[in-house]
Amino acid sequence: MCQILIIYTGGTIGMVSDPKTKTLVPINFEQIMENVPELERLNCRIKVHSFEDIIDSSNMSPAIWSRLAGLIEKNYNDVDGFVILHGSDTMAYSASALSFMLENLDKPVIFTGSQLPISAIRTDAKENLMTAIELAKAKKNDKVRVPEVCIYFDYKLFRGNRSFKYNSSKFEAFRSPNYPVLAESGVHLRFSINDIRQPGEQGLIVHKELASDVAVLKMFPGISAKTVETIVNSDVRGIVMETFGAGNTTTDAWFIDLLKGAIDSGKVIVDISQCKVGTVELGRYETSKLLKDIGVANGYDMTFEAAITKTMFLLSQHEDPKEVVKWMETDLRGELTVS
Repeated sequence: MCQILIIYTGGTIGMVSDPKTKTLVPINFEQIMENVPELERLNCRIKVHSFEDIIDSSNMSPAIWSRLAGLIEKNYNDVDGFVILHGSDTMAYSASALSFMLENLDKPVIFTGSQLPISAIRTDAKENLMTAIELAKAKKNDKVRVPEVCIYFDYKLFRGNRSFKYNSSKFEAFRSPNYPVLAESGVHLRFSINDIRQPGEQGLIVHKELASDVAVLKMFPGISAKTVETIVNSDVRGIVMETFGAGNTTTDAWFIDLLKGAIDSGKVIVDISQCKVGTVELGRYETSKLLKDIGVANGYDMTFEAAITKTMFLLSQHEDPKEVVKWMETDLRGELTVS
């Protein structure tokens, strides 16, 4: 019989309304089990690790990602898959981070949560939890169906590092516009076999270090030289730059000079688009050719969440900024499509 480890970190899925204050307060996992008696009917053993201090996902941090990676490493040989209960607000960041930290992963790591507490009458928590477990234990010919870090929400399974939360009021909270859905839940579970990454023959390598000295430069018409200078000259090693359209920015000399100075000093700047659909094409337009010439890294179609966590990961792995740029432009875990 298969065994699934559920890691309960917190989030709306584990909240109930306090009758006195009318606010949502966290409950322990045993209380979640009481609200989902159907779990006993699943044909698998469920092992649970609950964080002692249940956290709101707004307090998520690289230290907690390292803790999650360590728990997966510790239990890796004893279970068939993992389900991580997590607040939806930063779930895409956590799923992206874990995808980079878990190299050669060959078991499912499924993040899920809910938009309504599990005790609510119309809650989406029960379906999300039950199906996430079904997906984590799904096998065909003794091989797991989805050996990836994923997010399951509202009948859809997404690649974690391709996803982002786009809606805070609908059950359909996540989207992945630049990559197909990996599986859908209906009367049957339907898997998109050709879109699921297959593991290599090497064993799991767990990386627990992430560099947090990363900043964000979001472009907008009229951005001042002082603002850009403050960001690019700050005490960071990596900068994720959100640009217009296919990776375009102003071509004003002061702007290009500031970026070049930062790159020459050893900083890595990666260009991703503010658009949710499409990809960065450095050099296609004059407004991005200068960026390519000075050494800005092409983030292609990465989500913001994937770009941030991949930058953290690569800065922890490499001291040489040229190596960081090389691997930034390389597909490591299915997070980007090189155009």
